[in-house]
Amino acid sequence: MGFMAEGAALLAGIPTGGLLARSVSVLGNATDGIQDQGEYQNLGKTAKEAKEQVGGLLKPETKKSPPQQIDAFRKEYGEILEELGKPLVVVIDNLDRCLPANAIHTLEAIRLFLFLTNTAFIIAADEEMIRSSVADYFKGASDRHQIDYLDKLIQVPIRVPKAGVREIRSYLFMLYAIDHGLPPDRLEVLREGLEKALQQSWKEDPITRQDVLVLTGEPEGGALARAFARADRISPVLANSPIIHGNPRIVKRLLNVVKMRSQIARRRSMPLDEAVITKLVIFERCVGVTATADFYRLVDAEQGVPTLLKQLEEGGGQIPDDAPKTWTDNPTTKSFISEWAQLEPRLSGVDLRAAIYLSRETMPIGAYVVGLSPVGREVLDVLVSTKNTSSPTAEKLLDTLPLEEQIPVMEGVISHLRQVSDWSRRPKGLAGACLLARHSTGAAKILVRYLQELELGGKPPAWMTALLKEEQWYKDD
Repeated sequence: MGFMAEGAALLAGIPTGGLLARSVSVLGNATDGIQDQGEYQNLGKTAKEAKEQVGGLLKPETKKSPPQQIDAFRKEYGEILEELGKPLVVVIDNLDRCLPANAIHTLEAIRLFLFLTNTAFIIAADEEMIRSSVADYFKGASDRHQIDYLDKLIQVPIRVPKAGVREIRSYLFMLYAIDHGLPPDRLEVLREGLEKALQQSWKEDPITRQDVLVLTGEPEGGALARAFARADRISPVLANSPIIHGNPRIVKRLLNVVKMRSQIARRRSMPLDEAVITKLVIFERCVGVTATADFYRLVDAEQGVPTLLKQLEEGGGQIPDDAPKTWTDNPTTKSFISEWAQLEPRLSGVDLRAAIYLSRETMPIGAYVVGLSPVGREVLDVLVSTKNTSSPTAEKLLDTLPLEEQIPVMEGVISHLRQVSDWSRRPKGLAGACLLARHSTGAAKILVRYLQELELGGKPPAWMTALLKEEQWYKDD
């Protein structure tokens, strides 16, 4: 074993001078029962000799300071790039999505390599977001310090201009064509035609919708032609809205929501035009949750056809005096609603209840309870967690719920129930909704309508029949 260990060490390039063989021999004698004082002395002597010999081969590691390590790394890094003879370009995207500390740490790491030869860094980020990260990380940094930090780091700033009406219009044409299922060869023809028109936009009029349709090979009056007409109508709103700012990512997300709601409407045989859904989705995005909730309450209260909407459209976008304050308090929101009202199609003669139902199913949980008081929020939190209708805690809290918040709280509970996919057993929160229905006639009507619209295979489960059998509010409706 000693000779084998010696051979392995030599193959590895480690000279041992026979120490391994002698060590194995000494250990063998010890294990064979030869345990006199001399063997222990031999073992200790061999170990000491090994320590001295190895100590001569291995030098103690010298510690380097961080600046020395960085300098050594930069030197070796530069030598490698020089030998390669090619530039290195590092692209860092979405830096503005990082936490402030991570964003600053990344920028500080880049700073170490800014002066290396044949190296360039491309940073794609929202400038305002990075400035806010600087302010958050360097507490108390003034506006001038934030600007100076970026100016010293970014040597060639390239600001991407905001997409205008023509760009958003072309983008919508492409999205609608893809959704329509246009063949790849026709999509390529369409893309090239739109790009060429945009390149010449500084001196020529925008490409007409009819010319765009010719590029696709689709007929006038078809589904794609109607979609292109819709793109013509909504592109100015999407490009000029201070909420959307012509952001292609937001535009794509809006169309995804429209597509999802349209598919749900078809599956449930709802007579809804996609243009109506599109107009409502734009409204939701641009006015915010609270103003949207006020609008949808009007739709509920007036059987799907609110008088306010008719006055708004017939008045040329002039918002009536009795409109919700959330529509008029903010000048930006007020201006948008006036412009939005003039978009086609007109909604004043359309029953919007089905469209509002779809909106509530696909909007985030809690979207309609943002304006609740602390008491209302506490009641909502308890009701969505209630498992049975004999809960004394829920009963006690319901007595403190203000009258004006009974319906919003019920909407919040129903928003929670809409996430339930398995109705084979009673979900948590339905008992809380039943308790609230006992306290409020208006809230009870909303719950009854929701239960009637549930798709339960034509027959409610036995537990639901037994639960509702004793509820007077359900019998009365």
